[in-house]
Order: sequence, then structure tokens, then C-alpha cells
Amino acid sequence: MKAVVFDHHGGLEVLQYRDVPLPELSSGEVLIRVKAAACNYNDIWARKGLPGMEFAFPHISGSDVAGVVEEVGSEVRHVRPGDEVVVYCGLSCRLCAACARGEPFFCRAFQIWGFETGPLAGGYAEYVKLPEFYVIPKPPLLSWEEAASLPLVLVTVWRMLVSRAHVRPGDFVLIWGGAGGLGAIAIQICTLFGAHAIAVAASDDKLALAHSLGAEFLINRTKQRVLREVSRITQRQGVDIVFEHVGAASWETSTLALKWGGTIVTCGATTGFKAPLDLRFLWTKQQNYLGSHLGNKAELLEALQFVEQGRIKPVVSEVYPLKEIGRGQEKLERGEILGKIVLVP
Repeated sequence: MKAVVFDHHGGLEVLQYRDVPLPELSSGEVLIRVKAAACNYNDIWARKGLPGMEFAFPHISGSDVAGVVEEVGSEVRHVRPGDEVVVYCGLSCRLCAACARGEPFFCRAFQIWGFETGPLAGGYAEYVKLPEFYVIPKPPLLSWEEAASLPLVLVTVWRMLVSRAHVRPGDFVLIWGGAGGLGAIAIQICTLFGAHAIAVAASDDKLALAHSLGAEFLINRTKQRVLREVSRITQRQGVDIVFEHVGAASWETSTLALKWGGTIVTCGATTGFKAPLDLRFLWTKQQNYLGSHLGNKAELLEALQFVEQGRIKPVVSEVYPLKEIGRGQEKLERGEILGKIVLVP
């Protein structure tokens, strides 16, 4: 089968579209014929490498897949050939105390499929295999491209805003990257819970998309001062929640935009991992700084109910053939996308 593979870290030039062996199933696994796979920023981290992390080579990235079940192992009971499915990408042992509590992200064996797995284990291929537990029915009203774009960002944002930050009606939520994959879902979840989404983006076309998704307030960070606009919108109170994933470039502004007793929740740092922290804000204003990771499968299933009701919608901006993955990663790295980029084998 064809797949996008790299054998060492580097730039776009390391990505190779080549033949690799078809995955061989064990008794509890499912073989999926990939119809679409979505780009995420962890693809770029894996390709470039991260300090302190070891990656298995040859590496196939891709943590989001939608497809058709081709074959199942002898012990698979709830998935059948021909089923249309998506993937939950948080792999864990499913036996330890953390997994039993529904906290697979605290499992010592936890890995994000297509990012930390390998060799040759990710979604940018014609076929993939996964244990039955990680295979979920595809929402029937979604196209293949829409279905592939959702799981990772949906479960990540749901955990950030609902499970961790406990977003409530009336909350003001500052959302960085309001037109990106995470931001587009964050705006819709704020609307779902009756919160006021304040979208920050770098261009008017991105803000137009954010507004169409339900953002009540828009800040163009290239033309406006974010802190001044937040102060105006919140009548100098500050926001209840800051939705962070940018990191070094936005962190100081995020801390200053937060109200007394407010919450910053972060799931990443695409502009750098080291950011200033004035501890006086943490204790005198009794602020809450929360880390968040991929949610669990139950959180994904809960969020998907609102997708099936049409209350959370996928946002796919561009679709490329799988062999043109470099175009997608380049646009993602430059921040030139609206919503998600999807690849089709």
C-alpha cells in the first residue's frame, strides 16, 4: 500500500510517498481502508522532532482518520466489515488504575496514535489497523473529509473547556487562533454552553469565519491591541477563561487578560514552550492555570452527540491528495488555514 513516510527528522523534504507493507491484524484489531485523514500540528512536531522525545522510524504520522472497515480479527465483536468509522487516537493499556478511572492520559503507556506510535503506525496511508476499542461509528451526516477533521480537535477542546475549565453560561472566553482547527471548535462549544466567545485571529477573513461559527466579539491581532479590546468588551473585568494553545507568543497577554479568579487552560505551545509567568497574578488574583491533554473516549462520544445534532460542525478549508501532504503541512505551519486541512489517499 502507499503511505507518507519519513526515516529521520527534518523539513518537508523528508516526507516520502512510497510503498509500505499492508498492516497485519491480530485477533483484537480492525483493518480500516482510509477514505480521509486530517492534518494536525503534531504532524509537524513529529517531522521536525522534539527535545527529549524519541520517535520510531520509519514513521507514519496522522492521528485522525475516517474510513471503511475492511477486515476484523477473530475476537472483534462490535465492528464489522463495511462499517463506516472514525478513530479515537489516545492509545493506552486499558488495564491500569488510570485507565480504569477513565484517565488514559495518565497511563504510563499512553501514546497519541500517529504521533508517538511506530514504526509505520499512523493515518497517512491507504490502510491502518487499530484495536477495536479505538474505532467509533462515523457520524452518518458527515462527509469523509468532515468526519476525518473532527476527532482529535473535538475531544481536545471538549476536555479543555467542558471537563477542565467548566465553561458556563455568561462566561467571556478569549480564544486564540479563532479560525484554526482548535479555535473553530472552541467557538462552537462556547455557543453551545451560552458563553461569549472572543475570537482572536490575524486577518479579517479568519475573523469572518469565526463570526459565522458564533463568535460574538472579534479581535484582529495585527490591527488591534488584544488587551485593550478585552478590557472594552468585558468592561475592564477581564475574561473568565483563556483558551490557550499558542504558547510563548501569547502567554503574557493571556495572563494579563484574565479576570480575578479566572482560568487559563492550555493544550500546547505552537510558538514555543517557555513563557513568562508572574506568580503575583497567580496568588493575589487567585487565578487558575490548567494543563489539558487529549480527552478520553467517553468525552469524544459525548461531544459527537452534538455533532450528530448539527450543533457542532466540522470546518474543512482545503483537501489535498495524500501524496501532496507537504502543501498541507506548509500552510498549517505558516498559519494560513481556516479550519482543517484534510488529505485523501
